[in-house]
Amino acid sequence: MRLSGTVVPVPIETLRNLDSACQRINGGRIPDIADSERSPLRTSVTTDIRPLRADARRNLERILASARALFAERGPGAQMEDIAAHAGVGIGTLYRRFPTKEALVTELVRERFQEFAGIAAECEDIEGPYDALATMMRRHGEAVEHDIAFQLAMMQLNEFEWQGIEDDKAALNAVVSRIIERAQAAGEVRDDLKVEDYGMVMCGITATMHFMSGTHEWRRHLDLILAGLRA
Repeated sequence: MRLSGTVVPVPIETLRNLDSACQRINGGRIPDIADSERSPLRTSVTTDIRPLRADARRNLERILASARALFAERGPGAQMEDIAAHAGVGIGTLYRRFPTKEALVTELVRERFQEFAGIAAECEDIEGPYDALATMMRRHGEAVEHDIAFQLAMMQLNEFEWQGIEDDKAALNAVVSRIIERAQAAGEVRDDLKVEDYGMVMCGITATMHFMSGTHEWRRHLDLILAGLRA
């Protein structure tokens, strides 16, 4: 149970999952759902890049918005049938696009990575190198503060495929790397900071958001991290 403003003990298995998720984000082996006894069927997000019809695009937008809303309300227990009903589409329409809940969550993560890349690109224009890094990290946190699906995905509380979003992650890392390198060249950030560390930091921040929801502790934690990154 999560109580607003209350520190809740975290099960050791959750901590192990969090460590595994952070390693996966930063180059470790991506777990294959096909290897899991709980999910014998391997699925992945639809990667068809052909433009969607207007009605199909609207359906997709409703599905993703409903998924975020129900994950925020019910956590990983949100059911595909409920998501379809909330979106006002047939269950067949939902399953044709996303064969499993894992595939749906993967698409939600893909959208966030694309949003992160856009935010990072905007922050590149900030004059101060350290300010660019700090602003990017704060804005990334604000973007997912209430996104339970993304928080759960980062902590591996629900398994899902990462196939199909590696390009989005690479695009994000390219911009983040430039921001880090500029701050290091200016002597404003530690020389040993790597782009892989950024993923670890954001993984930890999302864990704080999830287990201490209703508070702003993640902002305090991020401020502590940013202070430690200064050269």
